[in-house]
Amino acid sequence: MMEKSKLDEDKEGKVVDPLHYRGMIGTLLYLRASRPDLEFAICMCARYQARPIEKHIHTVKRIFRYLRGTVNQGLWYPKDSSVALTAFVDVDHAGCQDTRRSTSGSLQFLGDRVISWSSKRQKSAAISSTKAEYITLLGCCAQILWMRSQLTDYGLGFNKIPMY
Repeated sequence: MMEKSKLDEDKEGKVVDPLHYRGMIGTLLYLRASRPDLEFAICMCARYQARPIEKHIHTVKRIFRYLRGTVNQGLWYPKDSSVALTAFVDVDHAGCQDTRRSTSGSLQFLGDRVISWSSKRQKSAAISSTKAEYITLLGCCAQILWMRSQLTDYGLGFNKIPMY
């Protein structure tokens, strides 16, 4: 999603049919299970299901146009992948235009293949970007610890797991 088109709850915007909008969002939520590149944009659009306006529907249609142009993209896991666990996190401090809350994002890789991802608006507004980063790291660490315990059950051991 482009920076200049940040979504917000525009009270003056023309309201569209919420059922149609929710149906489109539901389709996108299903597709995000195999398309981590859609996670952030879909989560941003899903916030406005209660009162969608034309700007929101145009953004969702833009996501569908992107999907039409990238139908051959998705996740691929060949059998010869390495097994090093790595995590990446990022946050946009006060990125939500309506509540000034931050949006956290994280990716976890097994070798060079993404196996887990998330994009979520934080529950409270962070006073500083450092606090927002710590909140994001906390969620990513919890996911990494769970993944490490699951992979240990499969016989894979990890001493150090880098997080960036």
